[in-house]
Amino acid sequence: MTTAALTQSAVSVPTTQITRVVRHAATGERVLLGLCFFVFGLNGFLEFIPPPADPGPEEAMNFAMALSRASYFFPLLKGVETIAGLMLLSKRYVPLALVLLAPILVNILAFHYFLAGSGVVMPVVLIAFTLHLAWTYRAAFQPMLAAK
Repeated sequence: MTTAALTQSAVSVPTTQITRVVRHAATGERVLLGLCFFVFGLNGFLEFIPPPADPGPEEAMNFAMALSRASYFFPLLKGVETIAGLMLLSKRYVPLALVLLAPILVNILAFHYFLAGSGVVMPVVLIAFTLHLAWTYRAAFQPMLAAK
């Protein structure tokens, strides 16, 4: 068998499998991201997940306390998380959900990196999911990103 035939046969099978994996990866990412934000958004209202025993570093606690002093902030944040998570789970308005969650994810990453000093892996994974979903739904973002 020639080198060209080996290369073509080796490339054609994995490409089909990779296409299937990528297609299903977007669904899995959408569901996982939706579940994460829907559950933690609801937890902000119903408090069914107990708070951690260790409150964390003082800087992180000061930041959280400052946000909680503004009585509107956490209900707004958790409401947006819950609604955006539900939008992702129902596969309705997915691009809008991604736009709503983007600044929340950046803040979660910054909080864990700069203030908490730990727990950076989960926000990075969620941001990676969001970026891949944004790429998957890129046609919906093209009009918004067109220079006029």
